Parts: sequence; structure tokens; C-alpha cells
Amino acid sequence: QAVSGGGHWGGGMFISARDQARFGLLTLNNGNWDGEQLVSEEWNKMAQTQTEAQTDYGFMNWFLNTDRERLPSAPESAFFHLGSGVNMVYVDQENNLVIVARWINGAAMDGVVKRVLKSME
Repeated sequence: QAVSGGGHWGGGMFISARDQARFGLLTLNNGNWDGEQLVSEEWNKMAQTQTEAQTDYGFMNWFLNTDRERLPSAPESAFFHLGSGVNMVYVDQENNLVIVARWINGAAMDGVVKRVLKSME
């Protein structure tokens, strides 16, 4: 669902913030949902592996934080799914955390993560 001012460019998918969070939980748990392995752990591991062409990129919309350039406040092991309009699903296995932020300015992503992590201290 696009918020006011948002657009649709003819691709992608429309899902709610709750469904984005569910997807984040699935990837947080390496494809396991409530004790059932829906996506193989091997596939999830591959999706979280750097590519030679771009070291901060896994599969499709899997962005890795290996260089900590986009999310310097987050652990290097964190990753995030990023869609059009800067719809971010942040996944942090070290902190057992999923954050969904929709239609935010790309430059604000680290600030959101930083504030949430600080609130957990």
C-alpha cells in the first residue's frame, strides 16, 4: 500500500508493514517459522553471502552490512531488505531484532537503527 505521495512503477509487490515484519522474522530465523523449516538454511546462508561484483549485496534485495557504510550503527552481521521508496526490513540476528521502516529517506536509515539499538541497551 502506497502512502500519500508514493507511487507504483509497475514492478515489485504490495504488502503491509506487518507482512514485511513477518518476512523479516523468517529471515531472522534463517527460514524457520515456528519450528518448521520453510526455506532451507543453506539458501539463507547463500543469500547472506557477499557477491564478487558488489560486496554489500547478497541475493536480490538482501543488502549486507559488511562495510558498515549504509548502517554504521549496526553490527557488521546485520542485513536488510530494501525496496522501492526506501521500504526497509532491517534484520539483526545478534540482537534478535527486526525493524520495518517504510517510505523513509535513505539517509535516515542509520538513524532509525541507531535509535532502536540505543533504546534496547
